Amino acid sequence: MRLVYDGVVSIMDLQIADHALLGDLETAALVGGDGSVDWLCLPRFDSPAACAALLGTPDHGVWRLAPRDPRARAERAYRPDSLVLDTVWRTPDGAVRITDFMPPRATRPCLIRCVEGLTGTVPVHGLLRLRFHQGRVVPWMLRHDPCTVALAGPDAVWTRADGPVRETPDPAGATLGFDAALTPGQRCAVTLVWAPSHLTEPPPELAVPAGTQLKETLAFWRRWAAHCTYDGPWRPAVLRSLITWKALTHAPTGAVLAAPTTSLPHGPDGAHDGDGRVCRLDGLRPALATLMRCGLRAEAAHRVDWLLRTTAGDPAALQDVYGPAGERGLRSVAAPWFPGRPPDRPVRFGTDPAGALRTAAHGEVLDALHLALCAGLTGGLDSGRLAAELTRHAGLLWTAAPPPGAADLMTWVALDRGLRIAGRLGRAVDADSAVLRDTIRRRLVAAPRLPPRITLLMSEAGLLPAADPRVRRALAAAHDDPAPAVTDALLRVRVLAEAGRRTAAVAAFERILAARNDVGLFAERWDPGTGIPLGNAPSAAAHLALVGTALTLFDAVRTAQGPRPGGGPSSRAAA
Repeated sequence: MRLVYDGVVSIMDLQIADHALLGDLETAALVGGDGSVDWLCLPRFDSPAACAALLGTPDHGVWRLAPRDPRARAERAYRPDSLVLDTVWRTPDGAVRITDFMPPRATRPCLIRCVEGLTGTVPVHGLLRLRFHQGRVVPWMLRHDPCTVALAGPDAVWTRADGPVRETPDPAGATLGFDAALTPGQRCAVTLVWAPSHLTEPPPELAVPAGTQLKETLAFWRRWAAHCTYDGPWRPAVLRSLITWKALTHAPTGAVLAAPTTSLPHGPDGAHDGDGRVCRLDGLRPALATLMRCGLRAEAAHRVDWLLRTTAGDPAALQDVYGPAGERGLRSVAAPWFPGRPPDRPVRFGTDPAGALRTAAHGEVLDALHLALCAGLTGGLDSGRLAAELTRHAGLLWTAAPPPGAADLMTWVALDRGLRIAGRLGRAVDADSAVLRDTIRRRLVAAPRLPPRITLLMSEAGLLPAADPRVRRALAAAHDDPAPAVTDALLRVRVLAEAGRRTAAVAAFERILAARNDVGLFAERWDPGTGIPLGNAPSAAAHLALVGTALTLFDAVRTAQGPRPGGGPSSRAAA
């Protein structure tokens, strides 16, 4: 996809649809269909990138591994119930399989690429070009037998090749080449491990055979996937989305990253370019509900723990986004060294929290807390105190400056859920908050026209019946959106199903599923006319919304069919 800014064709060719995700639950890599690791941040999701070709050129960091023959063609897929990627390359002379994966983090981030000969003899070439600190710091390339280390500033990346592979270091160009020509059954592997630069010995992860790490990684993902209790329609898509969502969680804290990338344009004008490597508060409640319905209660509890720790304190300091560990002092920094962007739309790393969305954040948090409290997920932290303070402050914000649209709706959600929490915990119910909640509800319901998305959200929240003419108009308007957020497109499907239009809902859902790339991944947005993905990718919210929508459609179909003979659906499907 060539991006055009003010009529000028960018030299940045963002084929985001060609990329697959790898991850270790603390950072992620994106692998292109040409065998190139084009994006890799080390050691954490939001750390500076060491491979940033996705935003610029291979000179900004890349790790390519593929057959030398330009006629080679690739077919790839994740191994079932895992985040292990197999790419089978076929040439006129034979075939090889390259297996890419990141073992779940023990101590340090590790990326492993294995090559296996399948038929014939296929020469394979690899090139590792690391560029630290967002693609612009050229490291020293040093030999430390049997390893090679790239070193600059606080970062060191160690690599070790095992099996019939020849390494060719180029210290002057700060690159490392790999060459192999494998016959059927032969295997080799290259392991990459990040470590702090002050550690002078090779990381112990390099001593573990790649085959052992592969078995352990497959076992980890398959154990995790086995907890999913959903066995209804679209199960493969549901499970792939859940695994993708899990890969974007930060295991030490329970945070969920919006996406692992930054500054991938939402459209030709780049109007919404931003950093996806943040943790957003929107969509918390439906996310928790979806996880619990799929049998992933522990994941939901971990998410609630993060939420309570992160939002504790002065309600006036509530933000719409946080860092993976709950960091609040976020800032955005321009990266003008990447080519092809106009001066007013550079690549950016980091995010400035949007204070204007604070009112909506109150509603998101309280909606999630209410569900968590009902489900017994709030743990030992004082969720009642947090809820009371957020409810009071949401009312103060609305009274000072009544907001329109989404913030208006989320203020009603904040007050309603806050009052429900107070009642459930036996706390005094604030009469002023109750009056204000009812006032906002009447104002919302009486509004003749609201933005389509707000109307659909009101319908899903139960404020408007699905048969309301305003909901029907909103469904039609949402259908005409030329480049919708995937989450909004899935919202439309759920409202269609709730309105009894099950056939239309299923058809729309199938069209959305077809917009995923060849390994089942979504970006933040997409163009229904062309199928081109837009924005940062893959999107955690989009994938969890897909799961929630599949659950809604399954419920709608079961309701239409009535009880099954012998007692209804299986307990796994109903969970």
